Amino acid sequence: MSVGDKMTRHELRDQTFKMLFGMGFHEGEDRELPLYNYLNETCEFELSEEEQKEIVDRVLDISDHLPELDSDIDRVSEGWRISRMGRAELSILRLALYEIRYDDTVPVGVAINEAVELGKEYCSDEAPAFINGVLARLVRETEA
Repeated sequence: MSVGDKMTRHELRDQTFKMLFGMGFHEGEDRELPLYNYLNETCEFELSEEEQKEIVDRVLDISDHLPELDSDIDRVSEGWRISRMGRAELSILRLALYEIRYDDTVPVGVAINEAVELGKEYCSDEAPAFINGVLARLVRETEA
């Protein structure tokens, strides 16, 4: 991918997931620096400055909503406190719930399906069903 080629929504989501996952290893540090380091050193895409800013802003916005996202995930994840969840599964749940609650450009079904796909790619065989179940409970709760 060359500079100027726009990332797909799936690629954007994938990079956002990876950055959310990595943020947990940099707690207490400047939040932006590790994100930009990732984009410049590790990301498999060559991104424009605008695309980098878009991704970093998205990750920081998700990070700002973590207390309420985590509280909601914790409440409905029967038998699995956040502290017991794998970092990948938790990052996927946070991203999907953020999209469901705060990103009007992402339909709920798409957010859930993409989360399940990320779970298939990055987690154990049981994770996609777990992710789907937690998100389904959260959506039902919101619609009730």
